[in-house]
Parts: sequence; structure tokens; C-alpha cells
Amino acid sequence: MNALGKSDLKVSEISFGCMSLGENQSHASHLLRKAFDNGINFFDTADLYDKGMNETYVGEALKSVRKEIVLATKVGNQWRPDGNGWEWNPSKEYILKAVEQSLRRLQTDYIDLYQLHGGTIEDPIDETIEAFELLKQQGKIRWYGISSIRPNVIREYIKRSSIVSVMMQYSLLDHRPEEEILKLLADHHISVISRGALAQGRLLGKKEGDYLQFSSSEVLKAAKAIHKLAGKLDTSDTAVALAYVLENRAVASAVTGFRTEEQLDQGLSILKNRPKLSPDELQVLRTQVRSFTYDSHR
Repeated sequence: MNALGKSDLKVSEISFGCMSLGENQSHASHLLRKAFDNGINFFDTADLYDKGMNETYVGEALKSVRKEIVLATKVGNQWRPDGNGWEWNPSKEYILKAVEQSLRRLQTDYIDLYQLHGGTIEDPIDETIEAFELLKQQGKIRWYGISSIRPNVIREYIKRSSIVSVMMQYSLLDHRPEEEILKLLADHHISVISRGALAQGRLLGKKEGDYLQFSSSEVLKAAKAIHKLAGKLDTSDTAVALAYVLENRAVASAVTGFRTEEQLDQGLSILKNRPKLSPDELQVLRTQVRSFTYDSHR
């Protein structure tokens, strides 16, 4: 278990990204309980997923072990009244209203980690922070963080709030956080919750085509490097891709989506026996892709 920033929360190195659960409640419940029974204690959902149904499934499946898990959800995307899409709303009024709905769906009276689900530099940031601090004082949330890849937004929350985590996309094929943000967060004792470590399956050779600023040939080169190192270490490509992000001192947990029992079994195997990558092995992987950095929201 890893400490989550300055908080008293301890989270499993592999966490369950619940967005991928789907609409079959019995299957979702089975996967969630199996994950918990085998060492995953950190579950991440959002009020946006399936218009709140995802929270409902998670709450129902895990209510009997509520005090033994770290439950995270997100706020800020408000569904339109007609249900056709959503709008960004980081206002204090909306956050205080939305948390009540999340608590009801999750069948709990507190959320361990409440996260702002996005954010721009034009947001009323102080008002948003006020909402989270008030909820913390009321005992409705224990800690809060943000989900963002925008350096300018992250820096403002570091300066102005008591966030304990930042969820962000991070992988060998999206190493933009390595430029400055990972070190900045680690220096402030704020943990990264990584997502997208497998780059939508491209690092496993399961998808072809461009990815972000990388051409299909560059993506293939990175996937081959992952596969080669996996063979050397007698482990899976997935394990190496996850290990790449987890070796960074800023990263507390890698959020992983499990749609099938096979995927979950593989994730549990990695949790119990993750390969440790040496600095030389990390460098070999890193030299297989050209460097690029955030070109906006800096």
C-alpha cells in the first residue's frame, strides 16, 4: 500500500477504474468484490459515468466492506436536463448539491477522495476550493484532489489548496508529466493517480495507428520495446507498461479498467508480483520515444 499524498489514506498500487464496468450489474459486482478480496482497496468512479449508475453499482457491491476500502469519485460535469450531454460546472453551489447525490448513490455518508473532474484556469478556483474545504469540515469528504493534465491549473491548486492527489494521463507514450509536473507534485507531497498507462492498448500492440503526437510506426516501436523487456523479465507487456509509471516516486496508484475476469486476473497478478524496473531499463524504454511536452495550458 502507498500513502496518498499528505493524507492518511493508503491505496493499492493498482486501483480499479470503475468507468469500464459496463451495464451488467451482477458482472460488475462480481469483478468489484473479487478485486477487493484479492488486494485492491482503491476504487475510482465519477458521477458522470453512466449518468450516476456507475456510482450506484459500486456503492451496492462494496457497501459491506465500506470501511475497508478507499472510495473515490468526481464532480464538475453536470448533465443537461434533457440528458443530452453535459456542461462544466465547478461552482460551489453545484459541488455542494452534487455531493449529496453521490453519497446517496454510493450508499455512504462520506467519500474518501472527492476529485474535481477537470478544470480550466478561467474557473472560479477559490470558490471551488471553498466547496471542498467546507465538505471536509462537514465530514462528507475526507480528502480532495483534482483530475487534470493542465500544468497551469495544477500549479494553481498546489499554491491555493490542500489537494492530496492529481489524477492524470501518464504512460511511456504520454510522458509529458515528466517535464516538470511529476517532480513538482512529489516535492509538495501530492500524489499522482495515473491513468492511461497502456495508452488505449497501443503499448500492448493491440491497436494500430497514431497516438497523440506519435505516428503509427513510433507507437509500434514503443510497443516492441515494452514486449522485449517483458520477455527479458519473464513477465507480461501489461506489467512492464504499468511498472514504467509506478516506478516514478510521484505515482501512488495506477488506475486500471477491468472489463473482463481475465483482465482482472492479470491485474491482480501484477499487483502481487510487479516487476521492478532498474534505472537502466527505464532509460532504455524512454529512449524509444521522442520527447514532447504540453504545448498549451502551460
